[in-house]
Amino acid sequence: MQFDAVIWVLLPVFIAGGSALLSFFIMSARMEVAVAKEREAVAETKATLRALEATAQEKIKAAEQEARRKSLDDFMQDFRVEERHYVRENKSLLMHKKSVVLQERLYFRNIPLSNWVEHEMTVEEGGDPAQSVRGASVFSTRALSDEQQGAASRLLGKGSDDGARTVSSYSHVGV
Repeated sequence: MQFDAVIWVLLPVFIAGGSALLSFFIMSARMEVAVAKEREAVAETKATLRALEATAQEKIKAAEQEARRKSLDDFMQDFRVEERHYVRENKSLLMHKKSVVLQERLYFRNIPLSNWVEHEMTVEEGGDPAQSVRGASVFSTRALSDEQQGAASRLLGKGSDDGARTVSSYSHVGV
């Protein structure tokens, strides 16, 4: 009988221990599933944040480049060239010389950056003084060749003709 009594006493303890062990493993498995779901959610959130950060960095760089381009354009708009020209006639006994004098000066806003640069061009008989003045400017924009436009657009980081046109309009600034 003693043996039956010990079995009846140990049997509930053994069943309780087994139930506790079974509950532990079930709860452990459930916890691992919950942790795996949380890790998956965290990984998705991190990936989303990385993508948002990358796009934000690109947007910031694009905005900085646009601001830099705009500020350069605004700066270059402040440069201007003041021109004046007149006809000068030199009369001597043997020679009658008629010439067009072109004077120009480069300004930044209202501040002169150079002294008057003077060009004297002889006008031939029957020639148009205004026509001879056109290509003689020191500060005029010169059209860039296709090769120069490509090089200028690469320097500015632009692949379009817009960058080349911008460079050609600013090529007269030689200060």
